[in-house]
This record gives sequence, structure tokens and C-alpha cells, in this order.
Amino acid sequence: RRFDAFVSLWITFGGGTRLSVGSDVRPTLTVLPPSREELQQGTATLVCLADKGFPSDWSLAWKVDGSSSSWEESRSPGVLGGGALYSWSSTLRLPANQWAKVGSVTCEATQGSQTALSETLRRDQCSQ
Repeated sequence: RRFDAFVSLWITFGGGTRLSVGSDVRPTLTVLPPSREELQQGTATLVCLADKGFPSDWSLAWKVDGSSSSWEESRSPGVLGGGALYSWSSTLRLPANQWAKVGSVTCEATQGSQTALSETLRRDQCSQ
């Protein structure tokens, strides 16, 4: 049997006292722009890296110019790294001519009832 992670480790003492070890850790988000070579081939692929978060069930979503994306998206499964923290990535693909019209893309990470975490990349910040 495979164990992915302990969401929480707890010990119950007399009287129902519970000790929790470990807590939610917000990942660091980075949005990588498409490469110049890829744009010349007619596609724009953006990657959102979510690094060092816990637990493993953070969700990643894209927004294009503030609205939910309708373009192709894919997400990697969480990978357990050092310090018992997880890393994920999500990829957004759109035609290069659409990327040329975009003002910004935002990667948003959510988990349970936690406040969403986001990272925005403005197209005019990219050196293409």
C-alpha cells in the first residue's frame, strides 16, 4: 500500500486533548512566459510553478485578463520534495496570435478554505 503524505499527525491524550503536528504551507508561485522560439512556431505555452506547499491537494487555475481561461490547461501531479513539501505545475497553451492580444495571465492556487494565492504575469513585461 502506498502512502502519499500525512495530512496531519495527531495524538489524543486523556480528556480529548489533540496535538497537531504540521500545518498548511502556502506554495511559492512563479509564472514562466512562452519562449520566443515557440511563439515563432505559432504557440504560446505558459507554465505556473507552485513550489514547496502542503498538503498535496492545492489546485491551480489560470485567468486570462482577469477571467477564467478557456484555453487548454494541464496540471502535473504533486511531487513530494525535500522537507515533506510538494511542488506542482500547470501549463496554459494558446495560439501565439491570441497571446499577442493578452494583457495579463494569472495563476491562482487554492486549497480548502484558505485565501487564494496568485501570481500575475503581464505580457508587456516579457521580452519578445
